[in-house]
Amino acid sequence: MADAELNAGLLMFIAHRSMEDRIFAELHAAGFTDITVAQGRVAQRISRDGIRLTELAEQAQITKQTAGFLVDQLERAGYAERVADPTDGRARLVRLSERGKKVAVFANSIADRIEAEWAAHLGTRRMRELRAALTALREITDPYAHPGGAAARLGSGPA
Repeated sequence: MADAELNAGLLMFIAHRSMEDRIFAELHAAGFTDITVAQGRVAQRISRDGIRLTELAEQAQITKQTAGFLVDQLERAGYAERVADPTDGRARLVRLSERGKKVAVFANSIADRIEAEWAAHLGTRRMRELRAALTALREITDPYAHPGGAAARLGSGPA
């Protein structure tokens, strides 16, 4: 299939999948063999201060049951932990454990290196433009990109 026939979404997915595959290959080579792509996709949405399971499921666009299952796996492997929510004693937050933080730092360093390779291929200016375009596109595609989440984004857009 010619590049001109591929829609922008598929082109972005191809690049994303390539980066994801490389990150997980390097994680596994470094000994992090007990984390899966599905777990990693959920773990990426865990904020520094922690996140409630229902919000995590919503952001990852999976059911609460699936999120709970993946968090259970992350917890058993030592990548995540459940802690009391300081704002609501009845609720619990999911946050990265020390091991989870280490794997996140390592994965981010791999992603940075891949982006540097992309910049070498595209040129610094084009890479900067790509990042700016994708960041701008996030404004209309990611309801969690801004404080307030989905509810704050409904119906909002450039005036």
